Amino acid sequence: MNPALPRDAVHKWSEECAEQGLAFQAVARRIIEDQSRLSRFFKSNLPQMPGQSGEVALYLLAVVVRLYQRAGGTLSRAGAKEIEAGTAKIQAHAKGLLPGDAGFPARVREVADRAQPHILDEALHALFEREDKKKDEVEIPPDHAAMVFLMLWAATEALDLAWEPPKSAEWLPSGPPA
Repeated sequence: MNPALPRDAVHKWSEECAEQGLAFQAVARRIIEDQSRLSRFFKSNLPQMPGQSGEVALYLLAVVVRLYQRAGGTLSRAGAKEIEAGTAKIQAHAKGLLPGDAGFPARVREVADRAQPHILDEALHALFEREDKKKDEVEIPPDHAAMVFLMLWAATEALDLAWEPPKSAEWLPSGPPA
């Protein structure tokens, strides 16, 4: 398993995406196009959702990919092997995590073997726990938010398999991974 990105770096990089506003949309499109197999998997497995919820889900996927890019190292395209491994891992936990109620984030955080837990915590915060939502932000119903989260988790697992961390980076705890 790759080293976990530190919470403060993940939060900072995530906020940078949000602060870019509309400018990040162009970046997000390129990111989604570059991870074409992962984005096709993501789009084909998302539930039908009202309004712009699907666009929000794709935006969150782009942010997850962007976090890996910001961390440095080499991020390859997630292929079928990585996506299947990520999906299998999530399916092993999904039944015990649902429904998408107020306890969902706590149940997810109890899973010890999550790749990049701070990335996943950011996603949980965005989908379930954020209290300071802007007036025009899209609200995703909790049951759909849980499904979006599970898809983001599968994507994170796949991306973690496709990522080779940098040999040295300011965020690495004590040098390169063994």
